[in-house]
Amino acid sequence: MSKSIKKWLVAASVVGALPWQLHAETGSYPKQAITLVVPFSPGGGVDVMGRLLAERLRQTLNQNIIVENRPGASGMLGASHVVRAKPDGYTVLLGSAGETAINPYVYGDRMSYQLDNLQPVALLSRVPNVLLAGPAMEAADMASMLDYVRANPGRVNYATSGLGNPQHLNGALLEHQAQVSMVHIPYRGAAGQLADVAGGSVELTFVSYAAAVPFLQSGKVRALAVTSANRTGFAPDIPALSETPGLENYDLSNWFGLFVPAATPAEIVQALNQATNEALADPELAEKLQAQGAELTPLSVADFTSFIAQESSKYEQIVREAGIVAE
Repeated sequence: MSKSIKKWLVAASVVGALPWQLHAETGSYPKQAITLVVPFSPGGGVDVMGRLLAERLRQTLNQNIIVENRPGASGMLGASHVVRAKPDGYTVLLGSAGETAINPYVYGDRMSYQLDNLQPVALLSRVPNVLLAGPAMEAADMASMLDYVRANPGRVNYATSGLGNPQHLNGALLEHQAQVSMVHIPYRGAAGQLADVAGGSVELTFVSYAAAVPFLQSGKVRALAVTSANRTGFAPDIPALSETPGLENYDLSNWFGLFVPAATPAEIVQALNQATNEALADPELAEKLQAQGAELTPLSVADFTSFIAQESSKYEQIVREAGIVAE
């Protein structure tokens, strides 16, 4: 893990370790509406997740939660906006692994913000991707798919929704662990990659389960595996990649959490963490999020910070071994 990321996470963990109660300087937070910045386009899986959470947080915090979409630059435009916001708890980022644990290794100095200007608040969910095959790939399971790829090195394409994101890392990790060679084709979003796989011009794709469902139901694609260490609660019939011989250690999911500007008072950070975990405990919200392919994992601020450190080390190794660099 890079020194800058280590420094950020050590500083962030201090906030998570502080005992708290609301003091006079923070007052009875929140006193006004909170803006939840979603750094992706409206209507997508992340946007749906953010709006479901916002609806429940309105009840928990007794304040309006305004969802604001700021897509672009692999989520970095939205993250930059939050970094520049007043650190008062009223501008919150719904961030993913990309903006906070992968992009530093892929983009380096070209990132438009520094990670140490963000404070982790709460882990919302882990979201495994699913590996889909279209009509151009006749293999019925992972073993036969890998046999085909080995027999055709460098000829099988896999689509993802962008360079250096968790889907791309899913493919890079699979290539490394299975010792196979495939061609990565980055798209600008799930719609294009799914359409091309379903149409037969691309053999495989890593994509979120929520985006895959309509195509699975239509029979145009089939699921070979999920990318989590074990089978998921939302799709228990789909094998995990780790069930394939030689891939026993495979485990790489996307994840989403809340972040605020780094100077936000610890009391507010803790209050947001508590409110989020309370919202995630609601059975109705949990059911809706799980239908989106999410696995809920409530954590304390300190544990979320430790989680980011572990994930960041994993991503760094994959990026370096695969030589993934944004042009």
